[in-house]
Amino acid sequence: MELRKYILREDEIPRQWYNILADVNLNPTLGPDGHPVSPDQLAPVFPMNLIEQEASTERWIDIPDDVLSVLNIWRPAPLVRAIALEKALDTPARIYYKNESVSPPGSHKPNTAVAQAYYNKAFGIKRITTETGAGQWGSALSFACAQYGVECKVYMVRVSFDQKPYRKFMMSTWGGNCIPSPSNETKAGRAALEKDPDTPGSLGMAISEAIEEAVADETGSTRYSLGSVLNHVLLHQTIIGLEAKKQMALAGDYPDIIIGCAGGGSNFAGLAFPFVQDKIHGKQIEIYPVEPAGCPTLTKAPFVYDHGDTARYTPLLPMHSLGHAFVPPAFHSGGLRYHGMAPLVSQLVDEGLLEPKAVKQNQVFKAGVLLAQTEGIIPAPETNHALATVIDEALKAKEEGKEKVILFNWSGHGLLDLTAYDSYLTGQIKDIVLSMEEVAECEKVYADFPKPQHLKHK
Repeated sequence: MELRKYILREDEIPRQWYNILADVNLNPTLGPDGHPVSPDQLAPVFPMNLIEQEASTERWIDIPDDVLSVLNIWRPAPLVRAIALEKALDTPARIYYKNESVSPPGSHKPNTAVAQAYYNKAFGIKRITTETGAGQWGSALSFACAQYGVECKVYMVRVSFDQKPYRKFMMSTWGGNCIPSPSNETKAGRAALEKDPDTPGSLGMAISEAIEEAVADETGSTRYSLGSVLNHVLLHQTIIGLEAKKQMALAGDYPDIIIGCAGGGSNFAGLAFPFVQDKIHGKQIEIYPVEPAGCPTLTKAPFVYDHGDTARYTPLLPMHSLGHAFVPPAFHSGGLRYHGMAPLVSQLVDEGLLEPKAVKQNQVFKAGVLLAQTEGIIPAPETNHALATVIDEALKAKEEGKEKVILFNWSGHGLLDLTAYDSYLTGQIKDIVLSMEEVAECEKVYADFPKPQHLKHK
């Protein structure tokens, strides 16, 4: 019988995160005056211990024991050989996936949620506000806050709040308070509703609401937490790729191709960054972040400075962006409905170290159904974007007669996304493709902002 799972012992969990800022140059985050943001300017939003991680260029950062003890509930996560999928595709490619769906909330998100809840608690913070798209991040942070006794409030993008009610129930069970965004509870929310009472909402709007509430707390006991995009978030996720490296060695393989879905960049970076380090040092690897054709941040939008939220509360970030005012169409992958991309992922795309791809909704769900019927796990719609590209690459290997090794991140299960599958199976899913004309219209909001430099890695 062929080996299917490669599992590390609990004492083999990585004890340090890999910080790619040791190997990559990055344009600075800018304040309203056009100058680099200082730690003091970020202090009302994040605890200082996380601000220090955000700016750190140390290559290896120790994972605190109190974080490891919670991560140990489900980590190390298994690496799985997708033998049934390989057979269904009749491909010579060997396909592996890192199964991040085994966490209590069902996705990769707790890898950083646990760390952020811990650092906030250690800094004396009693309450955290955040946003969530499909609900994976809100669920993860609610779970993490429960572990450390921190209060959690989640602004959930309205279209996902309506589509995925069970995510709200998960958050409530862990003690989180989830409300639809935009809401009447903040100035930013009221402004969005006044502009369009029927808006589906967006991650940019929800971020604005969460930041506004955190900063408005005059007691200083509330901070904001972000589930993707920022350097420290991607740092915490590298535990995925570091485990995968050990497990690929157990399998006696090394990837030719690495694939992950990309919305804000966290699950993709978590798997890819430890391998990007190898690529910088000469390894021949193809690395593909995959996004929706309806929100083509990396594949169609330029590399610019833009705000991370709709109300422009955040500093200017150097990233690929469709514009902070962009409201993505209401497709079924809420975790990928974000106008921007992590600066670090954007930088690596700008350097040519990553090759982004975009896929359409019907292709995405077709891939998810095939994976469910072969590998057994029903994938999240977000994960299906990676899967669609995995299938393309496996079929390409078949055409070329090459024994390629493909590694992808199974970022979450889709057990709370079954209405989306029902829509696909009953023919209701429509392909949404953003045109270059629509992208050009979106670009007007940052036309007068500074332009990032084109840098090279160290």
